Amino acid sequence: NDRAQAGDVLILGKGIGVGVMGAALKKGELGDKAYAQMIEATTQLNSPGVALAGLPGVHAMTDVTGFGLLGHLNEICRGAGLRADLRFADIPVLSAAVPLAQAGYVTGASDRNWNSVGPHTSLPAEFPEWQRKLLCDPQTSGGLLVSCDRVTAPRVLDIFRAGGFSSACEIGTLGAGEPSIHVA
Repeated sequence: NDRAQAGDVLILGKGIGVGVMGAALKKGELGDKAYAQMIEATTQLNSPGVALAGLPGVHAMTDVTGFGLLGHLNEICRGAGLRADLRFADIPVLSAAVPLAQAGYVTGASDRNWNSVGPHTSLPAEFPEWQRKLLCDPQTSGGLLVSCDRVTAPRVLDIFRAGGFSSACEIGTLGAGEPSIHVA
C-alpha cells in the first residue's frame, strides 16, 4: 500500500454499500432484490488481483473491507505520502444501498471509521450525511482499490471487466501533498 505515486489514477473494482445492506438485513428491512444484489457482490471473488499485481504500472492495491473506502485509501495516502482527490459521483455504489443509506441504515463501524479518517478528509460543505457514511461503510468481500499510472488504467479496467466486474471505474487521482483525502 505504500508504493502509490503522484499522478496515479485510483480505480475501484466493486460498488460499495454492503455494510448498509447488512444493517437493513439485520432489521428485517432488506428486500429480495436487494438481498440478491448483496449476495452477488459479496460472493464475487477478487480474482483479477493476480493479473493486476503483475502489471508494471500498478503501484499499489488493497481490498476495501472493514475500514471502508476512505479507511483503506487513507492507508495508501499515508504509506505513500500522497493526497487523494475523489469524485463521489464517480464512486460505484450498489443501487439498493442508496435508498437504505438515505433512510439511515448504517453500521456502527461507519462512524468509527469516520472518526479515524475524518481528520484527514475534506468533504464539500453541503455533503449529505448518508454519502459520508457510504464512504466509510465497512465492506464484506469489498472490491479492489488500485493505484496505477494513467497509461495502465485502461488495461486495469479491461482486466476487471473481463473478470465480470462491470462496475469497475476510475474514482479519483493521487497527487503530491500532505497525506489526505479530498472529496468533490
